[in-house]
Amino acid sequence: MFIHHPILVTEVHVTNPDPAFAEKLLEQYGGTTGELTAALTYWTQSFHTDHRGIRDMLQDIGTEEFSHLEIIAMLIEQHTQRASVNVQDAAYRSTLFSLRGAGPHLVDSKGSYWDGRYVNEGGHVVRDLRANVAAEAGALATYEELLRYAPDDGTRNALRNLATREVSHTQMFMEALKTVNGLDNPLFGDLKPDNTVNLYFNMSNGPDADQRGPWNSEPAFQYVADPLQHELQQHASVPQYSNEMAMTPSAGNPPRETLQPARTPPPPQQQGR
Repeated sequence: MFIHHPILVTEVHVTNPDPAFAEKLLEQYGGTTGELTAALTYWTQSFHTDHRGIRDMLQDIGTEEFSHLEIIAMLIEQHTQRASVNVQDAAYRSTLFSLRGAGPHLVDSKGSYWDGRYVNEGGHVVRDLRANVAAEAGALATYEELLRYAPDDGTRNALRNLATREVSHTQMFMEALKTVNGLDNPLFGDLKPDNTVNLYFNMSNGPDADQRGPWNSEPAFQYVADPLQHELQQHASVPQYSNEMAMTPSAGNPPRETLQPARTPPPPQQQGR
């Protein structure tokens, strides 16, 4: 059951309305990493796990994201409807509000409609929680840019609160991953890795191409400096792998006849009169 109370999670008080900035805000309303996407993603993911605590967390955060969507809607509304006539006229000539009218719309900052394919859910709780950490980072990056262009303190304060909650949600998802051993362990599911699981292939050459760090060093990884030589040594006793198409005849069927280049027919002989 959902119950809406007309009480905002943070104050929305725009003092310098700017419809052009409102257009940028649409990114967090109907954009890929916007609040609607987050709300529907976390709500859907909550039904992918039998862990009662994680399910409850996902539903709580998903519901909170709907309240964030309300804040974005209020910001867009105030930035479009409260602007002076001169500002509105100038802005509307260059923004999509000139066609759609004031207030929020279910589009991104370029006018593209929100798409259900933005919802990132995959049916496994570890997979979903890891995707959520990345999604919150994407949303935080968008809020960072919006804060740079915010035209007044009221707008900045509201956006700062929403951005702060992205940080909070990231920490919650990371703690949830710890409870299912999914934060530091890259493996989940039933996969039994082969013997390449700890190999790091140095696939680049040139200046600054052989950098070393914990991502390619002992004890976690074995560094393969020359991947080509490594593969040649590994497969020295077996036929070489190749991306060339093998023309092997099927069992019981004769091999195909080799095609010969077409011959140019001789010119017709001229007959005397």
